[in-house]
Amino acid sequence: MTALSGASGPVGAEQRGETRIADRVVAKIAAQAAKEAVDAPPEDAATPRATVTVHRDTARVQVSLELGYPGDIGRQCGAVRRRVAERVKALAEMDVPEVAVQVERLHPSGASLAAQRRIR
Repeated sequence: MTALSGASGPVGAEQRGETRIADRVVAKIAAQAAKEAVDAPPEDAATPRATVTVHRDTARVQVSLELGYPGDIGRQCGAVRRRVAERVKALAEMDVPEVAVQVERLHPSGASLAAQRRIR
């Protein structure tokens, strides 16, 4: 039995392949991170969705989600941006210079609905 030529030591980085992570995988990571970032999501809120554009080791992310109201919308969006950037960096090893958050719907809480009914 003969050994393959060149198989006697570790392979240098320049000779190894590279791992490519599909855009849809990064989008799933981002959507899950957005879901985790929302403090108390409304019961009937849709699951957050994400679209991603990947270029080499950089991902630009757009997240669409629904939030509870009343609440600090700016703080919640900031938390989503931070969490998405952290998780994509940790799990996909990609830099995330931009996370655009689109709030598609605000869900009024039970107290807010009662107040609206009294006003009418």
